[in-house]
Amino acid sequence: MEKDQALAKIKNLQKTLNEYAYFYYVKDQPKVLDSEYDKLYQELVQLETQYPESITPDSPTQRVGGVILDGFEKAVHEVPLYSLNDAFSKEELEAFDARVAKALGHHNYSYECELKIDGLSISLRYENGRFVRGATRGDGSVGENITENLKTVRSIPMTLPEPISIEVRGECYMPKESFMKLNEAREQEGLDTFANPRNAAAGSLRQLDTKVTAQRNLSTFLYTVAEFGPLEVATQEEALQALDRLGFKINPNRRICQTVDEIWEYITEYHEKRADLPYEIDGIVIKVNDLNLQDELGFTVKAPRWAIAYKFPPEEAETVIREIEWTVGRTGVVTPTAVMDPVVVAGTTVSRASLHNMDYIEAKDLRINDHVLIYKAGDIIPEVDHAIVEKREASSTAYPKPTHCPVCGSELVHLEEEVALRCINPKCSAQMKEGLSHFVSRQAMNIDGLGPKVIEQMYEKELVKDVADLYYLTQEQLLTLDKVKEKSANNLLHAIEASKANSAERLLFGLGIRHVGAKAAKILLEHYETIENLSQAKAEDILNLHTMGETIANSLTTYFANDEVHELLAELKAAGVNLRYLGVTQAQLASVESPFKDKTIVLTGKLTTYTRDEAKAKIESLGGKVTGSVSKKTDLVIAGADAGSKLTKAQSLGIEVWSEEQMVEALAD
Repeated sequence: MEKDQALAKIKNLQKTLNEYAYFYYVKDQPKVLDSEYDKLYQELVQLETQYPESITPDSPTQRVGGVILDGFEKAVHEVPLYSLNDAFSKEELEAFDARVAKALGHHNYSYECELKIDGLSISLRYENGRFVRGATRGDGSVGENITENLKTVRSIPMTLPEPISIEVRGECYMPKESFMKLNEAREQEGLDTFANPRNAAAGSLRQLDTKVTAQRNLSTFLYTVAEFGPLEVATQEEALQALDRLGFKINPNRRICQTVDEIWEYITEYHEKRADLPYEIDGIVIKVNDLNLQDELGFTVKAPRWAIAYKFPPEEAETVIREIEWTVGRTGVVTPTAVMDPVVVAGTTVSRASLHNMDYIEAKDLRINDHVLIYKAGDIIPEVDHAIVEKREASSTAYPKPTHCPVCGSELVHLEEEVALRCINPKCSAQMKEGLSHFVSRQAMNIDGLGPKVIEQMYEKELVKDVADLYYLTQEQLLTLDKVKEKSANNLLHAIEASKANSAERLLFGLGIRHVGAKAAKILLEHYETIENLSQAKAEDILNLHTMGETIANSLTTYFANDEVHELLAELKAAGVNLRYLGVTQAQLASVESPFKDKTIVLTGKLTTYTRDEAKAKIESLGGKVTGSVSKKTDLVIAGADAGSKLTKAQSLGIEVWSEEQMVEALAD
């Protein structure tokens, strides 16, 4: 493709993908399948990599995050973000309406009623149609500049359809589904869970690593502007319609009401619908619709006189905890669940609630047969608020901390940096299925053909109980599985046999030891050479290795202190699985003379002799460190064909640049 054609193609892809994203994230009306979007997105990534000068601020590729922030600068709001006065009853709404009528001297006005989204207030500034700054509300006068994080929120447009300069305000929130998935993942990792979607959204927007924010699937609803002048509108409803035309996501569930009775009907309707919404609301905002009347009513020191927020009452119910069950997740985290007398909360019958971890139980002093008040966090997840101590039986005693796994009986551990109890027995059946899938994955033992469905069958038929059993499978056993014929059985056996010869860092990673990723596994075995040597290492020795911290050191020594682990390693060794590192060890590297040794190297452009991964592996085996970005710390850039911005940056910094041919020659020597 000629350059002019490529640049035209890039511009068209950017426009098309932004349009698809608008309908998906703003209008909730997907226009294409996810697979089609992903295909076009990857095509754009490849073209922009080839022609980096074509990348624009509003390109969909610029939303993925990747910026590490040092902190957040202060952001001054030239027009303050006021808070709202609250109302908790119909009588308080009637009193508000009476104040409005008295101040205006008439009743010739209407109200715009909107759902009160429970998220984090944000302000977005656009100059000549381009997004230039995003900030939190803060104290209303000064917030925090979170522009880079807000760029990852796909419902926020990077450019507007017209070159307007405007500052818009709204709420950034976490959808309920995203909230549940995030908490499930954090619970599996042994981390504290978020109490509600609002806290999760706030925590996500204040991440210093924008990639974390990008992964949290946040969204927005915009509801006002700092100054209405640029929009030329007369009412709040017209303002919302104008924001909609500009490409902002606007909540459709709003209503214009003439009287307090109509407002109350709206409140009652959405109090009942609240649990069915895909996002959390905690009330209704009522605003005088006419903007001129808003100006006439004005503000108090803290809040507008023309608006009020009706807050829903917290919905709680009393029940009794009859039992606490403990379940084991895929990473060995043991999680308690309260089994309670069934009770209706927020429209559904609840009989179980997660208690998260032992610290949570102890902090709330929850006991068997306690009367408790429960509620739904974010109208989704049942939570125990507190025990009603005055109803507690005199004979009640504190709930004992479990000491052994409820499934396999192994002793539980409480790692220092975690709140969770964890079963670290690699043969625990509750962990085995996911553990097997991880073991055979590409970065681990790379056993092709052993997908989740095959592993599920193997486990259910008791053909495998741990990863070592994979190496003792027979053709006859495999033929008992559904849809596995003679050819596929032989292919599986060949793939399993081939994996025995893998370098041991793959095996170490495949064992699924907490905090030991593929990179850490390689570093560890470059030093210790065999898994047996590593299993005997002390925490203080591991800490002396480059990049190894206390978390990894403690996790390794805790893991290898388990007798079942050594039994597993013995079974693997007996099956012929290699436990030795096959790359260049640190001891060998010390005597190697290499032009790559102790240098930080960046690969860029298209390589023809080696794949990028092959070149990286060879360079690292000769003592080099390959990174993904060019900086002042970079020693050498190796540029293949069509090298782009990384080459340009290297040249501007005066960094040494090699061609691919120079790299190949140096590797051959």
